[in-house]
Amino acid sequence: MLTPMLASLLPLFLLFRISFCQYSSDQCSWKGSGLTHEGHTRDVEQVYLRCSQGSLEWLYPTGAIIVNLRPNMVSPATARLSVCIKPSAESSGTNIYLDRNGKLRLLLPEQDQAQGKVHCFGIQEGALFIEAVPHMDISRRITAFQYELVSDRHKAGPHLLGASCQPCSDTEVLLAVCTSDFVARGSIRKVDQEEEHSSVTVEISHLYRQKTHVFVSGGVRVRSWTGRIKMPLQCGVRSGEGEFLFTGAVRFGEAWMGCAPRYKDFLRLYHEAQQQGTNPCHVDTN
Repeated sequence: MLTPMLASLLPLFLLFRISFCQYSSDQCSWKGSGLTHEGHTRDVEQVYLRCSQGSLEWLYPTGAIIVNLRPNMVSPATARLSVCIKPSAESSGTNIYLDRNGKLRLLLPEQDQAQGKVHCFGIQEGALFIEAVPHMDISRRITAFQYELVSDRHKAGPHLLGASCQPCSDTEVLLAVCTSDFVARGSIRKVDQEEEHSSVTVEISHLYRQKTHVFVSGGVRVRSWTGRIKMPLQCGVRSGEGEFLFTGAVRFGEAWMGCAPRYKDFLRLYHEAQQQGTNPCHVDTN
């Protein structure tokens, strides 16, 4: 059931005015203030963000805004993208809905935003309709979140659609080595069971690639790295001997496990594919 405010806003979706808020040059982030909007509380501002990741910060929210998240390049794969948003711990002042052709579905109520949990949805499920919740004092209300566009093949973590604990196929392992945000050879040192996921402490002996610095170097004289990789709690990961090839995705600065075969199994698989000429990319296995 729509709130009275939503009911009054829906017939006015075509009455959009130009926003005087600040955009970055590549339209990855948006920062605005409800103070510029207060005299037009019945208008719905359109916001367009066209990057794979960025942020939004709406100070003193009043009225509503519609946030359209799209990649900067359109391709057939766009339809398979998912959008993930992570509210800041101080986020408040609004309810966040999914708007698809004027039909609204509650995605994130105001009281849940401070938990900072990641919420994901398919890009075809609609735009974000962010509605200000009436408060006597809006001076301390700020709605803020980070967002990322995620392709199906790079999904990782329990908060993303289709997270699975099933072992990767041979084809998936070879593709993961070429496309993952991080690829590293190493061993498991410790597994901590946290509230919603497992946190795996790893020691890396060979770092092939990392998108961001999720693995920290042990120093100039020590050619090793350490870090933590998260996994869904239901996977039941345990400490084990031997070396693994860790691959996965980086989501909001955190590493999430993808394919992780034992290194000796990866070597066998890689050399077989190399002989057959079916390797999708080259890896230095020396």
